[in-house]
Amino acid sequence: MKTIVILSGTNRPGSNTRKVAGHLDAIYRKLDVSVQLLDLHELPLEAFTPASYGNPPAGLLPFRQAILDAAGVHVVTPEYNGGMPGALKYFIDLLEFPESFEHRPVCFTALAAGLWGALRPVEQLQSIFSYRNAFIFPERVFLPGISKLLDAQGNFTSAEMPERLAKQAAGFVDFVEKLRGTKLR
Repeated sequence: MKTIVILSGTNRPGSNTRKVAGHLDAIYRKLDVSVQLLDLHELPLEAFTPASYGNPPAGLLPFRQAILDAAGVHVVTPEYNGGMPGALKYFIDLLEFPESFEHRPVCFTALAAGLWGALRPVEQLQSIFSYRNAFIFPERVFLPGISKLLDAQGNFTSAEMPERLAKQAAGFVDFVEKLRGTKLR
């Protein structure tokens, strides 16, 4: 079965990124699409050693295989210090080249504490994924002021954001199906 992989792009425990990724997971399931959530917080510690570049640890292999098997990848990224988290870039660097993203559809949702909703990390990621010859889905969703958009339990405080995410997910499914010539639902 073809799967959409949601990549929660930080290894920070309890992150808002993971909460938004969880919302996307539920949205894709509601669309009756097979989905797998990859949380960088779950990367094995040995993945962060220099030896991982040439000899990936066994615990990293399921992450790498999930990307290789994905019909499309939906990246959820926060903005850290005006850019993407280092863990996300490092993870991308550990993936096989070029096949991990070559002609693979990729979608972006971004969140930040500030007003711009992580525009900068998405621009950086688009550049990286374009270099990797991925197919970039043009409808990005930015979530500015994330601490006001989520309550203490991680639920959205208004219906607007879940609706925007649902519209993005449905559009990405159509995009993947057209590019891959396969049905996801």
